[in-house]
Amino acid sequence: MTPKRLLADWPSWAGPAALLWSLLYATGAAVAALTGPAFGYALLAKGTGTAAEATAAALYAATAVLAYALLRRPDTRWLSTAAWPVVGLCLTSGFAALLSPIHLLSFLSRNQPPVDWAALANQSAAVLGAVLWGYAALAHRRGALGTCPHCGGRAPAPAGRSRTRAGLVAVAALVPYTALKTAWALGLPLGHTGTGRPGVDPAYTSDLGIWLYDNGVDVTAVLAVLGMLLALALTRPWGRRLPRLPLLALGWAGAGALAPFGAFLAALGVLAWTGAVSTGLADHAPWVVAIAYGGFSCYGLALARATLAYQRAARAACERCTP
Repeated sequence: MTPKRLLADWPSWAGPAALLWSLLYATGAAVAALTGPAFGYALLAKGTGTAAEATAAALYAATAVLAYALLRRPDTRWLSTAAWPVVGLCLTSGFAALLSPIHLLSFLSRNQPPVDWAALANQSAAVLGAVLWGYAALAHRRGALGTCPHCGGRAPAPAGRSRTRAGLVAVAALVPYTALKTAWALGLPLGHTGTGRPGVDPAYTSDLGIWLYDNGVDVTAVLAVLGMLLALALTRPWGRRLPRLPLLALGWAGAGALAPFGAFLAALGVLAWTGAVSTGLADHAPWVVAIAYGGFSCYGLALARATLAYQRAARAACERCTP
């Protein structure tokens, strides 16, 4: 069955797929709790019978019960509301997989720890679970409301000001980080009181990465610029000429990975600013972590808004409910 056909038929398979996924993932967690780290479930890097794997088994077994309830009670609206926290739970389990494209940049670094492929596969399965549960929750909600299961009974949303603002907010959120890393590469140690190259560890950065840095180009600043271009592509007319699915995949992956990551860094920076905790970056001013790095959270949230607006605006008219 082609991906296009799967998307066309998705309301029919979403609920059963979420149920099957929950049963399999909960079973794997139970096996890991009973026999020791297995299938990438070593959440705390400990041995047999850890509480983390047992807790995961119980939580995902409960999600299987909820998935069964979605199938048995298609008219109960609160069940679809209860399904959305399961999406968040799956994303929490698979959070590291959302950052896994960083592994593709290994040619720019050295002395990196080896990739735990079992854990990465497990985390990717959790992200897949988030997708399946999102489809199941949406399908159940539309069925309970009596709207079209394919489009929700809504026409494609126009590209309004809110979408454009979301793109501009996402761009602005990365400006402090991009400017700071570029300034460091140009020899201006703003917010850095240590010695050497701020933001670059020679023990981990490749010769190419160091050469680029010494010539005024910070690789992560380049990635931030690409992130800005993604936000603009989702909100500007020229982005409609680009392939839709890759933009949506990049948009949702970036939002899911950077929003919580940036929130953590922002909170850490604020606590360090007040002297409550130490960031372990004694040679960095607290505002560097709170503002420059914390901007990832604002970017992730704005990118999510831009991606959602793009998804609605680019949606084709539904032939099943259009008179």
